[in-house]
Amino acid sequence: MSYHGAVKVGGTPAVRELPQLMITKVAVGPTNNNAYLLRCRATDQQLLIDAAADAPVLLETVGGSLATVVTTHRHQDHWNALAAVVQATGARTAAGRLDAEGIPVPSDLLLDDGDTLRFGEIDLTVRHLVGHTPGAIVLIYDDPKGHPHLFTGDCLFPGGIGNTWGDSAAFTSLLDGVETKLFATLPDETWVYPGHGDDTTLGTERPNLAEWRTRGW
Repeated sequence: MSYHGAVKVGGTPAVRELPQLMITKVAVGPTNNNAYLLRCRATDQQLLIDAAADAPVLLETVGGSLATVVTTHRHQDHWNALAAVVQATGARTAAGRLDAEGIPVPSDLLLDDGDTLRFGEIDLTVRHLVGHTPGAIVLIYDDPKGHPHLFTGDCLFPGGIGNTWGDSAAFTSLLDGVETKLFATLPDETWVYPGHGDDTTLGTERPNLAEWRTRGW
């Protein structure tokens, strides 16, 4: 079955097979968070994006050794299972520098805009976006045999950017960052894996940027 990106809590994870990387998407927790397990096909090293909830489900998905857990931002629904997953696997932890203080499990790696996060033979580019939280990060895997893959946490979803709770300055900051660091630098084919809900592509969302700015959310 081809990858579809539509998963439900308690349901079967969705698996995408790329030439050098395996991506497993699983939905967990009461707020339907997405967690993403990335496995380097050359080395079998694994990285988990957002140990959001349901540690037993995440550990079953991991199934073995885990090199790194990245937390995309400081909101609790994205790290509820972090302590349990780290305790069980011994994985190192990583988060954006400005959000790390809001995550109760200490971060071994503090990530800044433009950093490269490597596991196995896979490189992920870090982009820092301000607005949903002060230190939220997104991760980009630029598939050398295909198109980029973008893990956006709560910064970008189908239909809009992340919640900024009516703060106009935060909204402008986040939308500006999304436009300049993502839409202006990545092609339409870029696949977007958000922190909640179904996937999308930058090409699907690009025509709506002006509308998002006008509506203010």
